[in-house]
Amino acid sequence: MDQNNSNFNSFNFEKIADTIIRLGVLFLLIGWCYDILKPFVLILVWAVVIAIAFSPIYESIVKLFRGKKILATIFLALLLLSILVVPSVLISQSLYEEINNFSTSYQAGGHLIPPPGESTKDWPTITKPILEIWKSASEDVSNVVFKYSDQLKVVGEWLLFTLAGIGKGILQFIISIIIAMGLLLYSESLTAVSKNIFIKLIGKNGEHYALITVATIRNVVKGFLGVALIQSLMVGVGFFMAGVPFAGILTIICLILATIQVGIGLIAIPVVIYMFSVTDTTTATILAIWIGITMISDNILKPIFLGRGNPPAPMLVIFLGAIGGFLYNGFIGLFLGAVILTLGYKFFLSWIEMIEEENIEE
Repeated sequence: MDQNNSNFNSFNFEKIADTIIRLGVLFLLIGWCYDILKPFVLILVWAVVIAIAFSPIYESIVKLFRGKKILATIFLALLLLSILVVPSVLISQSLYEEINNFSTSYQAGGHLIPPPGESTKDWPTITKPILEIWKSASEDVSNVVFKYSDQLKVVGEWLLFTLAGIGKGILQFIISIIIAMGLLLYSESLTAVSKNIFIKLIGKNGEHYALITVATIRNVVKGFLGVALIQSLMVGVGFFMAGVPFAGILTIICLILATIQVGIGLIAIPVVIYMFSVTDTTTATILAIWIGITMISDNILKPIFLGRGNPPAPMLVIFLGAIGGFLYNGFIGLFLGAVILTLGYKFFLSWIEMIEEENIEE
């Protein structure tokens, strides 16, 4: 009897030791793989998001090219890269020219900020503090900078942080698009693999969560990020065509505000008011109409892209995801954070619903 217990205990010890060693090797391998892929995690995740979001469009393009997937993949890649790269080049060129002109004017002692126009005399009394700051800045910007140095320092640091991350973010976007096209090229096998992974991780409800993932990513990308991109492109075209100073920086800020669901009005409306005071009435009026159309487009595009169903998540979730992602991961996190947090929100709701259904069945 004692011999049997001894053999049993020895067997258990060997089995436990064997399991611990296997788990240790497995965790070591997983950790090693993660360290190797860590610089590319954001790029890979965003590539997956792009592939899932654009798979319906890709399938339509494949049909257009009569089943030639490679040609369809190249066409979609060039289309997405042109949408990303062309505006980026224009905005970068604008930023360079604006900063160069600003530096030249400052060294020459010229007016860095145009003085308020004659039309500002008829503005309401409530705008007088703004007009005084504006007039003071047009006469001697150094006094205003000194007076509001603390506030401008905060804004300046935020702006520099944003601009510094844009170049890196654009490069990450380009690489993500290229990887996403490779994923789309082998989408049929990857779909089966992804479903098997969900089933392995979650169990019998794995396929259900896989479907939630696909639907949520497509809704967020189309209904929120897509609309934000369209609005920022529209407002950017308006700024550049009207000759708005620092149009490149203002367009980027509008993109950020639109993505976090604050809206472009926070920047666009003051710009329109400014243009009415410094330029001709026709140009300012056309810009005002265009900005109005751009702001209203939010209420038209979202129902089209999201369909008749409920939004994938409350605005607060999108806002927190975009802000948190931007602070944590930079420019690419602005978009990826909204997707990931919304996905977590949808998973949590689905999990709660399943628990309630199980309790009802019991």
